[in-house]
Parts: sequence; structure tokens; C-alpha cells
Amino acid sequence: MTKLKTRLRRDHWLVPYLKTQKNGLFWSILLAFLTTFAAGALMFVSGYLISRAAQRPDNILLIYVPIVLTRGFGIARPIFRYAQRLVSHNWVLKFVSKSRQRLYESVASTASSIRGQLQTGEILSLLADDLDQLQNLYLRTIFPLGAGLVLYLFVSIGFGIVNWAFMLWWLIMLTIILMVVPVVSFWANRQRVRRQKQLQAQMYTDTTDAVLGLQDWVLSGRQSDLMTRQGRVMADLSQTKHQGMAFGWWRDFTIQLLVLILAVTTLFWAGHQFAGQKIAVNFIAAFTLAIFPLVDSFLGVNQGVSEASFYEDSLQRLNELPVPKVSDAPVATVTDATITLTDVTFRYNQQVIIDHLNLTIAPGEKIALLGRSGSGKTTLLKLMTGDLTPATGQVMLGQHPVAQLQSQLASLVAVLDQQAYLFDTTIMNNVRMGNPSASDEQVKTAIQKAGLQPLIDSLPAQYDTKMQEAGQRFSGGEQQRFALARILLQDAPIVILDEPTVSLDPRTEALVLNQIFNVLSDRTIIWVTHHLTGINHVDRAYFLAEGRFTLADTPQNLRANSAHFRQLLALDNFH
Repeated sequence: MTKLKTRLRRDHWLVPYLKTQKNGLFWSILLAFLTTFAAGALMFVSGYLISRAAQRPDNILLIYVPIVLTRGFGIARPIFRYAQRLVSHNWVLKFVSKSRQRLYESVASTASSIRGQLQTGEILSLLADDLDQLQNLYLRTIFPLGAGLVLYLFVSIGFGIVNWAFMLWWLIMLTIILMVVPVVSFWANRQRVRRQKQLQAQMYTDTTDAVLGLQDWVLSGRQSDLMTRQGRVMADLSQTKHQGMAFGWWRDFTIQLLVLILAVTTLFWAGHQFAGQKIAVNFIAAFTLAIFPLVDSFLGVNQGVSEASFYEDSLQRLNELPVPKVSDAPVATVTDATITLTDVTFRYNQQVIIDHLNLTIAPGEKIALLGRSGSGKTTLLKLMTGDLTPATGQVMLGQHPVAQLQSQLASLVAVLDQQAYLFDTTIMNNVRMGNPSASDEQVKTAIQKAGLQPLIDSLPAQYDTKMQEAGQRFSGGEQQRFALARILLQDAPIVILDEPTVSLDPRTEALVLNQIFNVLSDRTIIWVTHHLTGINHVDRAYFLAEGRFTLADTPQNLRANSAHFRQLLALDNFH
């Protein structure tokens, strides 16, 4: 309980929205209560009406009021239910919309570091699962729990007016149904829910990475291993869900049994309370029948609280994401795209990754960063884009520290890496992601500049062709050209090429590189690569080792003056 209080006190996703949107929360809970109240009142009045009508009243006017009330509550129940759905879903959709925007901003602000820690499937799991859990937290837990507590107070007060002794019995039973059973259910179901979420996250990860790496599985002849692995996870998940359903059945059965005990004791109490009174005896059926519509509310509270453990790790994970910083300072106008690193040092766990590095990249200049895996190339890119902060030194973009330009970095820097990140939608929609406000003509122009027009013309649906998940319909070279078209549409002055051709065959690699450097001739290009194919496209090449540049010159000078460079070039040409 202490841990839960601490989490809620530090929460900046759930609690702040509840505080600022109190009116919507109030009306959602009130309308949920009124729905249950109307259903209970309908059964109460109907029970009284049936019982009173069986006494053959001398005057029809004696049952006229119950008839009108029956019609009124019968109409009120669906109206309240519809209004509650309308208000609660509108409230939740607004919350999810704002949360999704915040989540994307948080992920985008640390995209490089997140991608270094998580697989693609894990990021998709984060986005898909946590947002859904937050939505269900309100609809399935907070709203039913709030309405259940209001109902608890209302019923207790109602019985207290009639008979305080029987009110204590109802308080005890309702406490068991609405508090004890949900809490016991929550703790008993907690480990199973965690196991289910772990398996779901693993399935997201494995499935996404299997789709993106399907070609590797096929080429290695390990299709059966892939199917076995996926089947094992799905079987474990199915078994865990079956256990959860069985637990839910027993929980609901227990509640139904408690409600039955409550109904039987209410029947005996009403019979004793109103026996011998000609008019009041009709309340025996009224009080007894009024219990049964409450069952849905009881079940809703128990189910919602039992599932609350679904949301624990989602909230924890979301709260561990950085809060996007909103600065009151005016947005800086960047007119100079010069990148300057001055005496930059970066350490990770006391290990020096970048060591007192100096580098200046002029606007429009093309450079290549080369080095072995672990030499610091990726770290250097993160320093240039402000994803990492140097221990010493400064990284500038024009006249501004790059760390102060995070809110507008997407308009200044574009990234083309190994994975094109294409989605199962049309070609137009995929390319338009580079600039959502671009016109159809601008999108088509970017596609044409990327050298894709002959391909588009050969497709029956042309620009409306579905690309399939991860762009599987097209070859690796074509996927990179589509990603290039997206960058052309983004129109950022600086483009980072993070080994975009590493998975392509030599001929396709050469064609794609020619296309990239040709259409981006007016942009600054920072090309991270591990070999020298296409090195003549750049103005300068930098070899990084142990956090320092061991070689730095034009390809022509390096070819003439560096035996090591010539040796590497010969190896690349041999392969």
C-alpha cells in the first residue's frame, strides 16, 4: 500500500488529468450510479405493483402511480446508460488523445536511447499496450468503482431509514462484496496478470521482429524454429488466460452466492418487517426484487479492481519516461546549419567513449564517419542531435546549443537508417509522414526525385498501392528509396545516414547511394558506415577509434597518403 501511495504521489499521467477534469469524472460516475439506481427502482416499483395488483384494489388509481413510475424508470434506465456511455467515452478519448501525444513526444525526445535499450517490438508493445491499459483503467476500474461506492452509501442510508439493525447487515454484506472480495481478488490475480502481460509483451516483440527479420529466418532455413518459438509463447499465453477466466468465473460465482444470501435474508426481513400490514406487505417483493439489478454493478466493481494489476506496470513504465519539457523561451530561429563540436567528451559508466573531440561540419558538406562497432559512432550521432549531453565541451548548431533546439529538431535533422519504418498503408500515406501537411503534388514530386516513378507507373493502383507491414511488398532498395522520398518531403537541412544500405547487395547499395547523394546534394550529410563503398561521394572521411579521430581527410588525400586507407579500400573492393 505504501508503494502504491508513493507511485500515485509521483504520478504525472493519471492523477493530474483527474484533477483537471473533475467535472467529466463526476458526471461519468453520477450517470453510472443513476443507471443502476433506475434499474433497481424499476424492479422495486414493479415488485410493489405486481404485489399490489394481486390484492385486487377497489380503485385502479391506487396502482396508477406505480404504473407511471414503472414506465418512467423503464425509460430512464436506457437514457442514463446512453448518456453515461457518451460522457465517459468522450472523457476517456480526450484523455487517451492527450496521453498518446505526450507518449509520442516522450519517446521521440529520447528515441536514440530508447532504441538502444529496446527492440522494435518492445517499443510497439509500449505504445500499443500501455495506452490501451490507461483507457481501460478508467472505463473498467475507476468509473465502476466510483459508481459502486456511491451505490454503497445510497443503499446503506436507504436501509438505515427503514431499519438500522438490518442496515448493519447490509453494510457488512456490501463491504464483503464491494471491498473484501475485490481486494482479495486483486492480490490473488496479481501474479497471473503480470505473467499474462509479460507473455503479451514477448509476443509483440517476437512477432514484430520476426516480421521485420523474416528474410533472415528463411535464408537461414530456421522457419521451424520460428514457428516453434511463436507456438510456445502463444500456448503459454493461452493457458494463462484460461486460468484467469477460470478465476473470474469463481469470483463471479462467489459474488452471485453472496447476493443470493443477501436476497434471501432481505426476503425474510421484509416478511417480518411488513407482515400483517395490508399496504406495506407489498414492499416484501419490492425490496427483494430491487437487489438483482445491483448484481451488474457488483460484478463490474470486482472485475475492475481485479484487473487493476494490469495497469500497475503500465503506469510505472510511463512515469519512467521523461516529461517533455515545455519552455517559455521563444523558439530560436536557426539560419546557420553549421555543426560544431568543441572539446567534447562523453563517458558511460566511467568509460570514456568520446575523448576531447573537435569537429566542424559546414552547411552542405558531406562527411563519412567510419570505425569498428563500439568505436563511438552512434554516441557521436546522439551528441550531435542532443539525445546525449557531453560531460565536457559543447555541441552547437549554428549559434545555438543543440540541447536548446529539441522542440524543432525534426525540422532541422532527418534520419535515414537501416530500417525504413514503412507501414501497412498506401504509398502516399507512408511518404506523407515526412510532412503531414504536404499536398499530393509535393508527395508525388518527392517520390519522383527518389527515382521511384517507373516503379509507381508499373503498379495497378499506383500511389494508392498498399505497402504491407514493414514495406514487405517491395525490395530492400525500393524501401530505402521510399524512406528517402519521406526525407525529401521533410526538407531538413541536415540528413544523417546511419548505415542505410548495410542489408543491400553491392549493386543495389551502389545505386541507392548514388540516388541519395544526388538528390540530397544541397543538404549536409553525416554518413555513418562501416566500409568504404561509395566513399567518393563525401567531402571528408573521419575514422573513429577509442573516442578520437585517427584519420581525417578527403578520400582523395587518404587514398594517396594512407596505407591503412588503401588496405581497407582493397578489402571492400574484394568483397
